[in-house]
This record gives sequence, structure tokens and C-alpha cells, in this order.
Amino acid sequence: MKRLSLFLAAAAAMLTPGAAMAALAVGAKAPDFTTRGAIAGKTFTVTLSHQLKRGPVVLYFFPKAFTPGCSAEAREFAENIDKFKAAGATVIGMSADPVDDLVAFSTKECAGKFAVASAGPGIVSGYDVALKMRPGMTDRTSYVIAPSGRIAFVHSEMSYAGHVKSTLAAVEAMKTK
Repeated sequence: MKRLSLFLAAAAAMLTPGAAMAALAVGAKAPDFTTRGAIAGKTFTVTLSHQLKRGPVVLYFFPKAFTPGCSAEAREFAENIDKFKAAGATVIGMSADPVDDLVAFSTKECAGKFAVASAGPGIVSGYDVALKMRPGMTDRTSYVIAPSGRIAFVHSEMSYAGHVKSTLAAVEAMKTK
């Protein structure tokens, strides 16, 4: 009976909105990567270290293009992109979706305002964002990566609500330092 209670408590914690997920810690070195992505329907190659030369990067992982939460999150990032740019940050959405799916997503949901890129197994593993309940998908984790390549902020929660607001606040705080 005690074992069942522990199992149920653990399962409830995993399903509770806001429950902590595995993620890289603040201060950890962000793994560099090169992958294919899309912006405004056009494919290109994205390398994290090249993006960091411009300033901080908001790297946000989302489970699947064209699902309700992921579409809403992308639209919210698009609506706030000018604020991210004013703070000197680049926004890049990441998902395990194939690039072909992300080409359409970059136009429709991201409004052509920021890049989305394909997170292959190495990137998913490196950032510790595998969605345990759904192999082949990422959880919803947003990282703010400082130009030094270190993780400056992490927001890891399956609800998309709060990811844009918290990452924008973190980027704006970096600018004032």
C-alpha cells in the first residue's frame, strides 16, 4: 500500500502544472549545436555559437508544431519579438519536428518573426528536454543563454503560459546589468 501511495504521489507531481522537469541548471554551459531551421518559410542553417555573438539567445523547446499550446506560445513570442530585439535577444524555437513541418509553422504561427529549428536527438539529450511521456518529442523548456554561452535563466513547465513573460523579464534584466 505504501508503495502504491508513493507511486501515485510521484505520478501526480509529474502531471501537475508547474511541476519541475529536468533541465540544465543556471550557470551550466549551453551545448553548442548546428541544425536546420526555418524563418518566414525559408530554410537555413542555425548555429548557436554564431547567434550568441549578437547577444543573448532565448532558446525555447516546444513539443509539437501546430498543437494548440505550441501554436499559442509561438504567436505570443511573435507578438513580443520587438521587445526581445530591443533587449538585444534572439528568439529561436526548437522542436523535434522535421524541418518541413517547421517551414509552415515559421510562417503561420511565428508570423515570420523568428526562427524555429529542428532539435535532433543530440540536441534533445544535450539540453535534457526529452518528453518522457512521449518519445520523439521535447518538453516545454525555455532557456535564456548569455552571450558567454552560459544558461542565465530556465523556465520548464508544460503549460506555455508564462514562458514568454518570464524569458522576456530575464533578458531585460540582463540588459540593465
